[in-house]
Amino acid sequence: MAAQGFADPVPAGAPTLRHLQRVVDRVGLLQLDSVNVVARSHLWPLYSRLGPYDVDLLRRATAVRPRRLVEYWAHEASLVPPATHRLLRWRMARAADEAWGRYRRVLVEHPRLPDDVLGVLAAAGPLTTAQVTARLHPGAARSPAGSWMVAPSEAVLAGPARDVKAALEMLFWAGRVSAADRTAQFERRYDLVERVLPPDVAAAPDPPEDEAVRGLVEVSARALGVATEPHLRDYFRLRPEQSRAAVGALVEEGVLLPVDVRGWRRPALLHRDATFPRRVRARALLSPFDSLVFERSRTEDLFGVRLKLEIYTPAEQRAHGYYVLPLLLDDALVARVDLKADRAAGLLRVQAAWREPHAPDDVAEHLAAELRVVAGWLGLDDVLVVGRGDLAPALGAALADG
Repeated sequence: MAAQGFADPVPAGAPTLRHLQRVVDRVGLLQLDSVNVVARSHLWPLYSRLGPYDVDLLRRATAVRPRRLVEYWAHEASLVPPATHRLLRWRMARAADEAWGRYRRVLVEHPRLPDDVLGVLAAAGPLTTAQVTARLHPGAARSPAGSWMVAPSEAVLAGPARDVKAALEMLFWAGRVSAADRTAQFERRYDLVERVLPPDVAAAPDPPEDEAVRGLVEVSARALGVATEPHLRDYFRLRPEQSRAAVGALVEEGVLLPVDVRGWRRPALLHRDATFPRRVRARALLSPFDSLVFERSRTEDLFGVRLKLEIYTPAEQRAHGYYVLPLLLDDALVARVDLKADRAAGLLRVQAAWREPHAPDDVAEHLAAELRVVAGWLGLDDVLVVGRGDLAPALGAALADG
């Protein structure tokens, strides 16, 4: 909990970029996801650790030079510090050899397209996929769906736009371009990577792969505090042989200390700088993509709670709901709630609310208080329980009493 920033004091006033940097230094990355049923996933970890904050802080950190965070494939699509982007250059170097599906197809069928795209960005970037496509194919017609303009999933892109998108994503994978920022529809605006990264990072030589992977594993170990080798591997989606070699080297250097954790089947590793607070006082709703819980087996081992993302599960088969956030209370996950921000009505709708078996008797009051804070952060006027769950009746009553 301390390694993930939950033992740090909540800012007395409005959080600043300094507070944002403190969280980034703790967690190492913020996972991105396009689902916006409440708030996008990368916004939540800062809220969970700082309380209500101005989300423009994160925009400034990602879009204003010198950027404190840049996009790349880390733990899935993520925001990482520029120095960490440098540690992932070995992954970028493998992009052409490891390309598959539409990426491989565009390299084979349109080998000149990546260079054409780079030329457009060099002359006119930052640009969205639609804008690059319009410059390369000024006479091409849009699809009936108008998908060139807004397509967060890119699922309906066709013709030239589809090929340009594949080329841009391939160049992003290869580290030739990056995201200068995102539009209101969450589309990337691409630019040459040397114009996105701070100049010293862009000009730095590529570190050897083994050195870079050791750096990534140490970032993971600092962020997790105590973890098994598979937990450390998962943080940056490393290969087993890479992670094991890095862990072995870091143990030999004394950076990681082998330890036993009661109830864990695998040997664990403790970062040498890990701290041990006497207790943690925290109350926060967590994104399902928060780095405290995104490795589900570790979450179950630590908290005794099995989390499952049910977005892609048919509605009638969902156990807990569509977009479910666990409630952290001190050092335990005590409830989970399916939320929807109804911005037109000014309501935070509770679609479902569930208590965990070990939840305290006053969990409904804690959850009600947290939901009121979340609603205020999101600019919503009220919280309304509209759905099911064994905690829903008590939650409704607690909200009414408040």
